[in-house]
Amino acid sequence: MTNLDPHERPPDGIRAVYKKYQKMKSYQLALDPDIVDLPGQSLPNRDPKIRVVKELDPGSLQCTNIKTCQVGLHIIPSLLPSEIQLILLSRLLHRDLSHPSHLTNIHNHYNVSYPPGNSSFFTLPPNSPDIVAHPIDPSIHRPVTTLQLLNKKMRWVTLGGQYDWTKKNYPNSPPPPFPSDIGQLLEDVFTDTKAEAAIVNLYSPGDTLSMHRDVAESSATGLISVSLGCDAVFIIGTTSSSSSECRDDDAAIQENVVALRLRSGSAVYMSGPSRFAWHGVPQIIPGTCPEALRTRSQMNMRPGEAGWRGRG
Repeated sequence: MTNLDPHERPPDGIRAVYKKYQKMKSYQLALDPDIVDLPGQSLPNRDPKIRVVKELDPGSLQCTNIKTCQVGLHIIPSLLPSEIQLILLSRLLHRDLSHPSHLTNIHNHYNVSYPPGNSSFFTLPPNSPDIVAHPIDPSIHRPVTTLQLLNKKMRWVTLGGQYDWTKKNYPNSPPPPFPSDIGQLLEDVFTDTKAEAAIVNLYSPGDTLSMHRDVAESSATGLISVSLGCDAVFIIGTTSSSSSECRDDDAAIQENVVALRLRSGSAVYMSGPSRFAWHGVPQIIPGTCPEALRTRSQMNMRPGEAGWRGRG
């Protein structure tokens, strides 16, 4: 791959599309003619920017080699049923989140006290005044209780390779093991990508993920993103150069942008030209979380959306 700057600012045209959907209300999203919403469209009337490359059996997670489709961006709507999403969320939040080797955004500024025996944070009394995150610098940050940690402070958790958000790279040291059951699920569907590192983003309505490119990895193997919980607007865009009509030695930059509505259980696979594309989440759509995932008695967590980034 060519050297791409992880600190580079997104192109203005792609940023403009991001801001457009960041400001939209739910009813406006439902009427917007430019957003691609695959589950809501019949096959003959799909968006002209999208073509069907394979129909998957809803009763099976197996998929043939997805790379053979020779298409950069793959969208698999409603890949995971609610039952599978519940299992994934339970293991991510009750098992993996409470393992010290999986760092979170909290670790940048806090020392975390884990429950005994690596039990779930959700087993702690939610209204307990006990502190679970102690500030490294008390003059800058305040101590955090269990309720504050789970409802406000926790934003993401890394699995396997631990991404350095300050340096925007992966350390050279050997990474912690990737959860084998989650890795197996992803590799069964996306057979060209080995699950070695993931960033699980925890969103609530009002949260966003700014436009960026995943260029810290030297590998060009595809990236996987899986949405759980609420619907999200996902923007992806690329730039390309073409000869200008004004001067032969000028290069005009063309921007190609697609806005997707990702519903619960949907997956996006970024390979080929889209592997290093700009992408982001301008909006988590309120009131769209499926009932099975919204029930507190079942989940014991805040509903949201989780995204994986797998690299091989």
